[in-house]
Amino acid sequence: MTNQTLNHTILQILETELVSLLINKDEKGFEYLYTNYSAALYGVISRMVVDQDIADELLQDAFLKIYHKIDSFDADKGKLFTWMLNLTRNLAIDKLRSKEMSQRRKSDNVGDSVYKLDRKSTPSQEDGIGVRELLDQLDASQKQVMELVYFGGFTQAEAAEELKLPLGTVKTRVRSALINLRKTLDIR
Repeated sequence: MTNQTLNHTILQILETELVSLLINKDEKGFEYLYTNYSAALYGVISRMVVDQDIADELLQDAFLKIYHKIDSFDADKGKLFTWMLNLTRNLAIDKLRSKEMSQRRKSDNVGDSVYKLDRKSTPSQEDGIGVRELLDQLDASQKQVMELVYFGGFTQAEAAEELKLPLGTVKTRVRSALINLRKTLDIR
């Protein structure tokens, strides 16, 4: 067995143990989860929701949802981190589409808009876990779609409209990108 295979097996066992701790509502499991994953999840949220108070609230909501929904996690369908990332991302999208956020956007003044634009141009915390590095390995068209869908909070239909592409093309690019990323992660 190579070191790479051994490391992958150890990581898989650790994830299995972590899921078991979480299902049993073990405090140490949640402490480990928060310590090791909060920065990455917050990075995704802060890319989508520029208001720090709302981003903080969403991170708390995400961990509460993880706590209550951990029984629905299925290791056969994917990794724990991917499941948590999608759950968190969906919470942020729901918040962005909410009536509250719609009313907030209408009442934002010009100064707030300038601040938001400046903040969007700064690097986010998901860079710390190598997400940007992974996306850089995709071709330009796949990377562009993934930026909009996973970090911009766009639905695939909205991304298609933004990029002036057919919806089927956007869906194909997202699927191809995910396949390429999955292959890249299996190599490591």
